[in-house]
Amino acid sequence: MARQTAIGGPPAESRLQCIFCHQELHDHASLDPDRLLGPGVNGALTAWARALRAGFSPRMMLLSLVPLLLSLLVWGGLLWAYGPALFDWLDAVFRENEWFQSGGSWLSTFGLGMLKVVVVPLVAILLLLPLMIASALLFMGIFAMPAIEKYVSRSQFPKLEQKEGGSFAGSIWMNITSVLVFALLWVCTIPLYAVPPLAVVVQAALWGWVASRVMSYDALAAHASAAERKQIMHARRWPLLGIGMASGVLGALPGIAWMGGALLAVALFPFLAILSAWLYVLIFLFTGLWYQYYCLQALDELRERRHEGEIRAL
Repeated sequence: MARQTAIGGPPAESRLQCIFCHQELHDHASLDPDRLLGPGVNGALTAWARALRAGFSPRMMLLSLVPLLLSLLVWGGLLWAYGPALFDWLDAVFRENEWFQSGGSWLSTFGLGMLKVVVVPLVAILLLLPLMIASALLFMGIFAMPAIEKYVSRSQFPKLEQKEGGSFAGSIWMNITSVLVFALLWVCTIPLYAVPPLAVVVQAALWGWVASRVMSYDALAAHASAAERKQIMHARRWPLLGIGMASGVLGALPGIAWMGGALLAVALFPFLAILSAWLYVLIFLFTGLWYQYYCLQALDELRERRHEGEIRAL
């Protein structure tokens, strides 16, 4: 009988062990990062609705005052002190290199010859915009994102454990390195503004990249471990980039308002710069809330599914 079992196939105990081994492998496969994190589109829409509701609360509007006042202080002072000198320098550069003539001829081919008189303000805007965005993002990361993280975690995720995988120094490093790369890429893509639709797409892509890096780090710094943060930022990189690009479309509005004012009068330049700084702060505030809700929800789902996988593996 034992011989027949050996010839006919593995004994019942071996087959049972194989079944358990297969189940264990299946459970371990369920711990794959991409499976653990699940779909991201619905989560992004849910986080958007929550951010929109929270963004207009009195607490969040008051929170925007700190980075706003800092932006107004920095850029209002710089434009008041060095704005005329910047215009004079750019005007001298254009005259020395005869760019007014070549630029006017190029604009005339598109029927935009009247814009020749505002070429210098437009160039100044394009040079200053990345610096304004970078400073607004830096102020938001330092002064607003910690408060946003506390507000969202206490109201929506009070039981989520804090593993402190990030640090203030890490946030500063992520902010500075990201905005420097962003500003450099922005300057390199200035010629694309000759084709406005393409320029808007490129700006949204750059905004999406820098926002996904900086705000994802800040949103997960207190609650996620370093491994969890890297796992979420990798597995959900496309929804995170999509959130940033959607916010980047909104981020094009201050630049459009600024350029439109330059077409009306050069005298409006400082006031529109201040208005742009305010709009950037509000947009970054909403974007920060969006990332915070989305990232903490992703972290909560990650831990819940990992816990379920560990229970099944027992």
